[in-house]
Amino acid sequence: MSMNTGLAALTWPAHTDRLTLRPATADDADATWQFRRREDVSRWITRAPATPDEHRSWFQNPDSLARTLVLEHGGTIIGDLMVKIEDAWAQAEIAELARGMQAELGWVLDPGHAGHGYATEAVRELLRLCFEELGLHRVTATCFAANEPSWRLMERVGMRREFYTVRDSLHRSGEWLDCVGYALLSDEWSGTASPAARSS
Repeated sequence: MSMNTGLAALTWPAHTDRLTLRPATADDADATWQFRRREDVSRWITRAPATPDEHRSWFQNPDSLARTLVLEHGGTIIGDLMVKIEDAWAQAEIAELARGMQAELGWVLDPGHAGHGYATEAVRELLRLCFEELGLHRVTATCFAANEPSWRLMERVGMRREFYTVRDSLHRSGEWLDCVGYALLSDEWSGTASPAARSS
């Protein structure tokens, strides 16, 4: 069944053992700027505004807010997550059945909180929400091949590599970089998710 209402259809916040996930609000812009402005973060992300005002303008855009969750630990925002719900490809006669059936995922974690498994815990919960709550068929994620921590995370949560492209993506440094893409299907999630992960 197609779920076109997206993240707004879910009950928030969502909790794991250590973390809280909730929809972003305009007031979260400054907290997310604190880690997104770091060079070790901004080098990998799609958009790296140069000033707090530029970041606020992008972050507070209704389209951005609609697909952004913030990640909290002990009441402190330590990252943000993207869930961009999309239509799957389908032949014209049945295209309606494919509407809103997949999502592209993304994540940013404050490096000051790295090394504790928070990103893995958060993305596992994100997958649970996508498959068990939203009823999606497929999720995807991509990153620069040089961003090893990100694609290692994709593998840790059970996603499978679908492609490796050679120098197809222009980095803001002026260099053409390789990229990798991963995906997971709902039946793969059902078969690989542990009972603890499914009930968190």
